[in-house]
Amino acid sequence: MSSIHKVAAVQFEPTMFEKERNIVRLLELCEQAAVAGAKLIVTPEMGTTGYCWFDRAEVAPFVEKVAGPTTNRFAALARKHDCYIVVGMPEVDEDGIYFNTAVLIGPDGVVGRHRKTHPYISEPKWAAPGDLHNQVFETPIGRIALLICMDIHFVETARLMALGGADVICHISNWLAERTPAPYWISRAFENGCYVIESNRWGLERTVQFSGGSCVIAPDGRVIAVLDKGDGILLSEIDLDVARARRVLGEPVFAQRRPELYPELLSDTFSWNPRAFFGLYGHEPWPTGKTSRVSVAQFAPVDDVDQNLGEIAALAREARAGGAELVVFPELAATGFGDHEKSAQPIPGPVTDHLGKLAEELGVYLVCGLAERADDTLYNSACLAAPDGNISVYRKTHLAADEQGWATAGDSWTVVDTPIGRIGLLIGHDASFPEAGRVLALRGCDLIVCPAAIRGRFSSSHAGTDVAQPKPIPTGPDSYHWHHFRVRAGENNLFLAFANVVDPERGYLGLSGVFGPDTFEFPRREAMASNGPGLATALIDTGNLDSVYPTNVVRRKDLVSMRMPHSYRGLIRSAVSNY
Repeated sequence: MSSIHKVAAVQFEPTMFEKERNIVRLLELCEQAAVAGAKLIVTPEMGTTGYCWFDRAEVAPFVEKVAGPTTNRFAALARKHDCYIVVGMPEVDEDGIYFNTAVLIGPDGVVGRHRKTHPYISEPKWAAPGDLHNQVFETPIGRIALLICMDIHFVETARLMALGGADVICHISNWLAERTPAPYWISRAFENGCYVIESNRWGLERTVQFSGGSCVIAPDGRVIAVLDKGDGILLSEIDLDVARARRVLGEPVFAQRRPELYPELLSDTFSWNPRAFFGLYGHEPWPTGKTSRVSVAQFAPVDDVDQNLGEIAALAREARAGGAELVVFPELAATGFGDHEKSAQPIPGPVTDHLGKLAEELGVYLVCGLAERADDTLYNSACLAAPDGNISVYRKTHLAADEQGWATAGDSWTVVDTPIGRIGLLIGHDASFPEAGRVLALRGCDLIVCPAAIRGRFSSSHAGTDVAQPKPIPTGPDSYHWHHFRVRAGENNLFLAFANVVDPERGYLGLSGVFGPDTFEFPRREAMASNGPGLATALIDTGNLDSVYPTNVVRRKDLVSMRMPHSYRGLIRSAVSNY
């Protein structure tokens, strides 16, 4: 059987209170896609009814059971064309509970459904959070998973489905407040090595402007088909063999996961007032926080420790002159990429002594990567040197394939409290794993510092959209519309200082930056480095801004608090299927 299948995303503007009109139009668009050869057709969230309902009473005339009259009509179409269709609709169950539901329908009827598990602000007016959770449906055209709009903000949802073997995630949405294809959509495909078929509505409903931009996203994060505005269908192909390779930037990421380090993913640390939670018993209370300038420095380390330290010192002085209180340098910045057996340094040792003296002299925190020697064992490490001489060390926990020949993986996380805020450390490939950033967020980190040496493409541009958006939401072209590590910051409501090697001839593209805690805040609170060696500096704020409950998003962490950890157990199982 062929591994390549034609798929379609339907873009549509439903009309509230005109359910029959909506269903007829959706059937027409699905018929067009099926006639064109699509074997999987995806339609928008709540496409049968519209979305912006006031309350249960208003939506009550339009809810249905599954299976029911609406799903039967789409099943007839699926049977006629031997295809599969995803339909978004309001569902009522046997107890009279309403759900925002996606239904997968095939030639033989309903295959399965997903009830939206992570509600957006409007759903609690009428719908309950979904209770079916993270299913993957085996079909003749591949393993299919379903997500609905807000669900995809949460790293755990798509990850669990990919761990369950999903080749394609059908994401149906009523996405708003940014240009689409949305960076979150792209990152979920990219980090899980699977396809995302995105069906988003467009148009204006009860003052809400929806973004359109329905698309198909490949496992490497490329948007391979997109429809910016208007009703219509787009066609593309998916290759199941590509999805089942489960590669991210060439790395077999699912084989490299460290589930033994992820138990905290089942915790819910932000369900209480975080100011009280992190101060409980007087144990490790949050730093007060403050406004600070943070810099990332990108350059190409060489195989000469002294030369690297000279470059580090020059960039640190430049950053400090610009007001920076913390400077982050790339992975292995001190020791380079040559013979690690020869260049590896003890900690403490000459390199950390040098960094400590420089930090003390400049009154600045320095984060730097190096190959570490501990007796006969080598680690890919990063140290945080404080102005008071203290050195904190993190050993990379997720090793890329070419590191496994020389380095031993670390077995713990490192979190350091400073006047700048609570800082967590990751190194390069670690940040490709959504679980790693999430653990540090759950520990209350305000900032993740990430020395990196990541090759390949993890960012893409946007040509601009014809969908009008209220100011200040941008609609024009953007060279860095999607940056995977900007998404990492936003999904965890923290700042991320990402300092990457820049050496295009060896595949290191730089794109270092300090990224803000809210990806829907425009203009963005961030700074990115230029194409060559140099600095990027951003102002960050880790203060609480309120004496009772933090009003600073980096401290209250809205997205982290809305997680559904009771359904995430699969993330910490050591054995997973179908990848």
